Amino acid sequence: MKSRLILLFAILLSTVEVGQCERIKDIVDIQGIRSNPIRGIGLVIGLAGTGDSTVLSRQMLTNILRDSGLVLTPTDLTGGNIAVVMVTTELGPFAREGSRIDVDVSAIGDAKSLQGGMLLPTPLKGLDGQVYAVAQGGVSIGGWTAAGDKASITKNHQTVGRIPGGAIVEKEEVAHFVEYIAGHRLITLNLRNSDFSTAERISKAINAAFPNSAAVVDAGTIKVKVPSEIGQTGIAGFIVDITKHDVKVDIPAVVVINERTGTIVVGENVGISAVAISQGSLVIKIRETAKVSQPIAPFSDAGTTAVIPETIVGVEEKEGYLIPVSRTVTVSELANTLNAIGATPRDMIAIFNALKKAGALQAKLVIM
Repeated sequence: MKSRLILLFAILLSTVEVGQCERIKDIVDIQGIRSNPIRGIGLVIGLAGTGDSTVLSRQMLTNILRDSGLVLTPTDLTGGNIAVVMVTTELGPFAREGSRIDVDVSAIGDAKSLQGGMLLPTPLKGLDGQVYAVAQGGVSIGGWTAAGDKASITKNHQTVGRIPGGAIVEKEEVAHFVEYIAGHRLITLNLRNSDFSTAERISKAINAAFPNSAAVVDAGTIKVKVPSEIGQTGIAGFIVDITKHDVKVDIPAVVVINERTGTIVVGENVGISAVAISQGSLVIKIRETAKVSQPIAPFSDAGTTAVIPETIVGVEEKEGYLIPVSRTVTVSELANTLNAIGATPRDMIAIFNALKKAGALQAKLVIM
């Protein structure tokens, strides 16, 4: 673990109020409106000796040249200026035929850099095997490599690049977000963080504007009925109206600890029952020194001067204190309590684990 550990809190203690409201559109997803991944295998050309040395890249180039009427074999070509890449992107729910989308390009073989490369036309397919877009264009890697005979310097990752607007949509994927059930039109809102309290508040906010239209299905789902007086062209406006309201988001009491990085995230509703905490630690100091051994017999050839390594280890135990901690109900009070005993992030990880074991931590403890 690094010497400097990071302590994060779920809310800014001095600026954020407990129970802050959020817009419905910022905490839910509309069922049916989502992106679909598409991908393809392509060939980047024009590299300055930083490309593949694999047979796969030469075979792909051979196939392309054969389509142009040139009959060659992979052994007729040399590698270095071409690279086989995986081209990936997501087809958005409202991407229409002829529109452009960004694509990511990642080297598959042993290419050292895609700097200055050009992606040849590459069909991008969905999981159903159909072609939804075609990618082509210059690869931007957002970095550079400079090399001499004996040394080189590189900035950023060189084998992954991006082509802004590099794919043209050939086939669109229409989003279906309105369900037709028993003569009614329904829109489903899915909470990103499932919670019954938040779902109920969303339902009440929508019913206040459109009576008897929203119902909670479960902790993460709210069904909203489109009023009969709203036509097909008015559904977009109806979605705007039901998602613009502010609701209070209920955050569960949870403490997340990443022991590898020393990161601690504490939810705003975390509380601690009345306990007493003793904080103490060992300070271990290790110093490596070199001791010179010199023969003591004057005018003697019986011994030689030698350097002997020596390790000095010192252990110091800090004085511990038993400090009473009263019941806390907010992140601010919890932070002040732990800071009062001088707890470092490393100490806090141990304290939270001990509090959970003792049953005094009134929150869910998640160890990453």
